[in-house]
Amino acid sequence: MTETKAPITMLATGVPGLDDVLGGGLPELSFNLIVGAPGTGKTTLAHQLMFANASPERPGLYLTVVGEPPLKMLRYQQTFGFFDPAKVNGVIRFLSLGDELMRGGLGAVLDKIIRTMGDVNPRLVVVDSFRSVIRATRDADGGELALQDFVHRLAVHLAAWEATTFLVGEHAEAQVQDHPVYTVADGIIVLSQQVERNSVVRKIRVVKVRGRSDLPGLHTFRITSAGLTVYPRLPKPEDEPSQDDFGAPSVTESARLSTGVGGLDAMLGGGIPRGYSALIAGPSGSGKTVLAAQFLSEGIKHDEPGVLALFEKRPAGYLKTTTLGQHLEEMIRTERLAVVYLRPLDLSVDETLYAIREAVIRTRAKRVVIDSLSGFEMAVSPGFREDFRESLYRLVGVLTGLGVTVMMTLEIEDAYTVLRLGPRENAFLSDAIILQRYVEIDGQLERLISVVKVRASEHSKDLRLYDVTPTGIRVSDTKVAYHEVLLGRATGVPLSGSG
Repeated sequence: MTETKAPITMLATGVPGLDDVLGGGLPELSFNLIVGAPGTGKTTLAHQLMFANASPERPGLYLTVVGEPPLKMLRYQQTFGFFDPAKVNGVIRFLSLGDELMRGGLGAVLDKIIRTMGDVNPRLVVVDSFRSVIRATRDADGGELALQDFVHRLAVHLAAWEATTFLVGEHAEAQVQDHPVYTVADGIIVLSQQVERNSVVRKIRVVKVRGRSDLPGLHTFRITSAGLTVYPRLPKPEDEPSQDDFGAPSVTESARLSTGVGGLDAMLGGGIPRGYSALIAGPSGSGKTVLAAQFLSEGIKHDEPGVLALFEKRPAGYLKTTTLGQHLEEMIRTERLAVVYLRPLDLSVDETLYAIREAVIRTRAKRVVIDSLSGFEMAVSPGFREDFRESLYRLVGVLTGLGVTVMMTLEIEDAYTVLRLGPRENAFLSDAIILQRYVEIDGQLERLISVVKVRASEHSKDLRLYDVTPTGIRVSDTKVAYHEVLLGRATGVPLSGSG
């Protein structure tokens, strides 16, 4: 006789991004821990889980032990978007067990829980804070054994009532394993926060979840007026499905995108190959933003919507100071261009990717501009800057893996004795590099453009002058006819064969 395996029903958490980290949600009837230091968002997470899932068919029971009384707790929780006052004392019952713990100990607490469950018949149970139970038994005779017995009996009763349970506690991750509750927990979620300078970064980690393959590592989350939003850690590009997996055509050498600048397209060998990442590096005022705007504008002409991610100027200021500002405004009004403005000083690269990817999916974008990498690095929290290169590698890999062509701008110091592509070794991230520089020729300051590389493709090695005009960038048809231009001492002797 063949034994059939009972399917595990999953519970969606109602927290954006958390189900992805958990491998699809939490198993129903599971016994879970939510732990972390004070102020990390444990109670908010527990409430968000409860309000997202409680219903007449799935009643919820929220138990507080010694901590904040339910009335005070709800006073603050009602400010979040997930809060539904119609569910309070309806499909969600709130009950304080502080008196039972103080007067009768663990036995009285367990008896009250059992009686209340008989009245409510809950399918969701939260005990907040479980740390209070541990403290109450710490100095009592037989406290450790009493606690183990309490945890075991509580887990058995909750399983008998077919309830999905969450115990909330103020523990460091290392402390959890020292308590008997660790052995009976089916899932453990640890919240933490990192304070560095003036930034605060919150992180979440799934220590374990039985029967699921969760995403390892620390994942950034943010608490807003809507509640918690989790930004799962960026996958490596090799782990992300390619555009071929979505049925999209593969990138070929003949599939090229025009930059909107004819002379530059010729230098690139016909434009930027579709699905490539291109870096425009140059000093302040050299026209990087203008070229990026032309790239987006050219895409709109070919029915290729775009996304513009800004990290320095606000969108209004950006449009006013950009040569093609009026055209960009029209593209935004007609929803052919989406602007993502990200400038907080506690930003994470994961959060940035999700904002850009959402805009790409919403607009069906084919082109993305990140302006600029210098501003991007300043916007991320100091705690993320050490791993900025790796995170940027993941971000670019995910976007190009979706078939999007990415153009990034980077401000560099115009040093004539060295060729430096930014303060960090970011050049390896790009499939194509366009370099802009200032040069002095015949007593005038001129702008010079060159193509440093186009991966797996032939490209021009010429140095050409260009101008930034009211209609955009215009590149000279001929190469520079001077020696040692990049060294800052251009001689007046024309190069042989120039034209």
